[in-house]
Amino acid sequence: MGSKCQIVTLPDSTHSAADAAKAVKCEVDQIVKSIIFRASRSDRPILVLVAGNNRVDEQRVVDILGEPIEKADADFIRRRTGFAIGGVSPVGHIEPVVTFIDEDLWNHDVVWAAAGTPNAVFKTSARELQSLTSAQHASIKRIDR
Repeated sequence: MGSKCQIVTLPDSTHSAADAAKAVKCEVDQIVKSIIFRASRSDRPILVLVAGNNRVDEQRVVDILGEPIEKADADFIRRRTGFAIGGVSPVGHIEPVVTFIDEDLWNHDVVWAAAGTPNAVFKTSARELQSLTSAQHASIKRIDR
């Protein structure tokens, strides 16, 4: 399944969700953060697509996945996805990636995701992202108490 998304190249790198939101003139929670974890037992890359203002509840991901996860280092991310940290796109990985998508992304008609480099993004919707990535829709945001 393809997409007709247009990639927007920004003049500067967007190192944070706040920077990206400012650059495309949207709310921070409309930015899709693509976070890669490494499944501890199977060594699979795990992609979590989370709203820009949310943090990932790693234990929730573990519970859904059924195996422990750990933070992936830059080498693992580059080798297993083809992307460098700061530009990991939700699509176009060099191997299949288990993907989860934050339910809060459905709060907006439009969201913005990385397009493969630290200064490129594309406009889409949560529904299209889920379709393109075969992501599992999940409650994965961390709620600090």
